[in-house]
Amino acid sequence: MNYLINFLYVLLVLNIITSCNGQTKSKQPISNQPQSIAAKAVGGGCEGCELMYVGMPENISTEHTSIGWNEGKQKLIITGKIFKVDGKTPASNVIVYYWHTDDNGLYAADSSTPAKAKEHGKLRGWIKTDENGNYKIKTSRPAAYPNQNIPQHIHLSIKEPNINEYYADLYFDDDPLYLNHKKRYGKLDRAGTEILRIVLDDNIQIAEHNIVLGLNIPDYPAKKETATQSGLNIGEDQPSFMPFHAFGPDKGTRTCPVCKYGRYHGIVYFVGNKPNWEEIKQWLKYLDNESLKREKYLKAYFVYGNAYDYNKQARQTALEKIGVALGLQKVALTFVPSFTDTESEANLNKINAEVENTFIIYRHRTIIDKFINIKPTKDNFDKISDALNKTKSEYFNFSEPKHE
Repeated sequence: MNYLINFLYVLLVLNIITSCNGQTKSKQPISNQPQSIAAKAVGGGCEGCELMYVGMPENISTEHTSIGWNEGKQKLIITGKIFKVDGKTPASNVIVYYWHTDDNGLYAADSSTPAKAKEHGKLRGWIKTDENGNYKIKTSRPAAYPNQNIPQHIHLSIKEPNINEYYADLYFDDDPLYLNHKKRYGKLDRAGTEILRIVLDDNIQIAEHNIVLGLNIPDYPAKKETATQSGLNIGEDQPSFMPFHAFGPDKGTRTCPVCKYGRYHGIVYFVGNKPNWEEIKQWLKYLDNESLKREKYLKAYFVYGNAYDYNKQARQTALEKIGVALGLQKVALTFVPSFTDTESEANLNKINAEVENTFIIYRHRTIIDKFINIKPTKDNFDKISDALNKTKSEYFNFSEPKHE
């Protein structure tokens, strides 16, 4: 009897391994849907993505509820929007297929699971975006594989019109296994950040997650960028870095803006080698007023990174004088030696120091909008205010689980 139990356990583990190859395999996808005319498969291949067509319903809603919602130990909602490659235009008619493990960390099937899809188990389903790009998945939180160090995760297979399916994997930032996994494999951020950040609605976990089509997807047939580039992409995470705080609540420290104040909305206003101080002051007054109106739901930071004639004390004194003269109450005035500086990790922001300015707007640590080379006009003030209004989360008042 013990031999039989051990044998069955080995079979289950083998099934786990073969069901989770999206991030490591390069097998070409098999699809019964029209493919793009590109010579290479978009996404670099996807082991298992072809199973999205097994049992796919004819009519797919923007919302799907798996049996895990009622049977699992922990209810989980993943909700958000799917955008085109610019990160701003909603994408309609995009199908996303998901599959994940059960409470035991297994891809366990049941009698309703199609024979050809048993390796994905019973916790699988589909959503299709509406004209506004909306989607919602109600399922259970997956467990990590038994006796392995691979973190909890959810597999996605994304199918947009006229492009073959490609994969994305999602992980949880409160999973203690994730950090070592990221150190070992890197952070791929396929189709947007790979991290799900949980908030709590009583006993329900909720993760807002936007998908950006083609982001960090190999051989994606997007048009080449012609506009000036500065900063990371919409859909990626705003990185941690350590500027010097010259004025504001953290004056005299090197507090990481996104680490301490990343829960809600944040604006990081970068100026590099071409400062226009009259315009900078107008922007600072606008940001301060906006921060006062939005109270705890917005934190704004000015980061000065002029690489020429850098002197720490002189820069600190100059920014402090500006903060006092303008009577700023909420905006933090900070600086770094340059935007290529590695000691402060300012380089992680990938800011182009030769543009006049770069505005990065993030929500719950993920970049949701950005603006480059914009003047302090009412129209541009309204653009930023509108971006904040449109992305205000209904979950801002919800608590987060405690984790390191």
